[in-house]
Amino acid sequence: MVPATPPNPPATPKDAATVALVREGAAGLEVFLLRRVTGMAFAGGMTVFPGGGVDRRDADTSVAWGGPEPAWWGRKFSCDPTMARALVCAAVRETFEESGVLLAGKDDVSVVADTAKYADVRQALVNREVSLAQFLADAGLVLRADLLRPWANWVTPAEEPRRYDTRFFLAVLPEGQRADGQTSEADHAAWQRPQDAIDDWKAGRVGLLPPTWMTLAELREAGTVAAAMAIDRPTTDKIIPKVVRRGNKLHAVLPDDPAYATASLDLAPGPDDDVAGR
Repeated sequence: MVPATPPNPPATPKDAATVALVREGAAGLEVFLLRRVTGMAFAGGMTVFPGGGVDRRDADTSVAWGGPEPAWWGRKFSCDPTMARALVCAAVRETFEESGVLLAGKDDVSVVADTAKYADVRQALVNREVSLAQFLADAGLVLRADLLRPWANWVTPAEEPRRYDTRFFLAVLPEGQRADGQTSEADHAAWQRPQDAIDDWKAGRVGLLPPTWMTLAELREAGTVAAAMAIDRPTTDKIIPKVVRRGNKLHAVLPDDPAYATASLDLAPGPDDDVAGR
C-alpha cells in the first residue's frame, strides 16, 4: 500500500532475496508462484516468487559451499562478499521454507532428491530456531550456489513505507523434488506458464508487483528452462520504479519509461492505493 504522502526521507530498504523457480512442463517453461496471505504487512494478496528478507545468520561463513564464491556473487550484485554470501544463503533458505525445495546436496555435485525427511527442520528454520548453517552442518549438506543464476536487482519505490533491496535469482527445480507451497505466508501455490500468469494479472484475477510481472515477461521471452538459465543478465544496476498517479489509479513507472525522469511524487488525493502496472 502506498500512502498519500510519501515518507520523507524515504525508508531505508532492507536486503532480501527471491527465487524464480522453474521447470520444463508439457507446454514449455513453468514457474512456481505463491499468493501471499491478505493482510500481510508487505505485498499482501500479491502473487510472488518464494523469497524474503536476509537474516543476520545468513552470512555465517561456516556454510559448506559449492559453486561460485561469494566474491563472484558480489560482483554480480554490486555488493561486498559478506552481503553476497548472505543473499545466496537467504535465497536457498527462503526457497526451502516457502516451497520445500532445497538447493543442497551431500557434496558439490549432488542434490537432495527428497526433502520430506527435513520437514521438521524446515519448520524450525521458519521459526528461527535454527540457522541455515546449523541445518546444513547437522545434515551433512553442501549449499549448491551453482544451481542459482543472478537475474535482477529490484528496489521498492521510495514512495512505499516498507522497502526492500531484493536480488532476484533463477533456479531449476531439482530432479526428484517437488514444490509444495506449504507456508503460512501463502494461501495458494501453483506452477504456471509465465504467459498464463500474466494473462491472469491482466484479467484482474491476481495481483502482480512490477518486479514479478517483468520477470515473468522475461521468462516468457526465454521460452525454455535451458535458454533462461543460459542468459547472462546485467544485474549490477538497481531497478527502482517510481509511483505516479494517473487519473484515480497509482502506476509504477520503470526507468525505461520516458515519463520516469519527470515522474511526480504528488500522490494525493487517495488515502491508500494499490500500485497498478504500467
